[in-house]
Amino acid sequence: MQENPGMDKEILGEQQCHWENVFSNNKSKFGEKSSEPAMKAAELFKEKGKTKVLELGAGQGRDSLFFARNGFEVYSLDYSKEGIESIKQKAQENGLSEYLTALQHDVRTPLPFEDETFDACYSHMLYCMALTTSELEDIAREIRRVLKPGGLSVYTTRHTGDPQYRTGIHRGEDMWQIEGGFIVHFLSREKVEHLSEGYDVIDIEEFEEGPIPRKLFRVTLRKKN
Repeated sequence: MQENPGMDKEILGEQQCHWENVFSNNKSKFGEKSSEPAMKAAELFKEKGKTKVLELGAGQGRDSLFFARNGFEVYSLDYSKEGIESIKQKAQENGLSEYLTALQHDVRTPLPFEDETFDACYSHMLYCMALTTSELEDIAREIRRVLKPGGLSVYTTRHTGDPQYRTGIHRGEDMWQIEGGFIVHFLSREKVEHLSEGYDVIDIEEFEEGPIPRKLFRVTLRKKN
């Protein structure tokens, strides 16, 4: 799968500043309650004995804190400085700093961990951010690299059946800049399967979230040994 040659990478890159402003102006953009995908992922991780978890695109940490409260050793990454500072503060206030490490990191660059470090990786809507298919391929490979053999990767993404797909301003591939200035990459099932190279696909489940409602896939993968 190749990128649209007319894609404006500068516009895509501006999303980082947009998220910094959003988090700066709203200290709890998505609320304090953990997401439903995080709760389902935690059940699966416990069932499979996965204790060391990497979270990518952690935002302001509602799911990070949930994992830490439930006994997981969590490493939370986000490219927003505001988001990471919020996670650190909340972890300290809740006595969870021992279980939660928050790092500012851009997932478009290699993950700052050794091979086979984690039992599992979790991300809620990272894959539908302003990331090109090529960048998503690199992220999937990096996740696979830092997972132990048999490690689990669970992520959610908005998909091409979403009511906001093909609305707003087209930004290349299946990316659209919708209301609020957010660029969303809507993934097809074909693209999800394409990004699963090197994994066994355990499940691709459809679900809804939010008032629109948003239409998402919950993807569960297992790293091949």
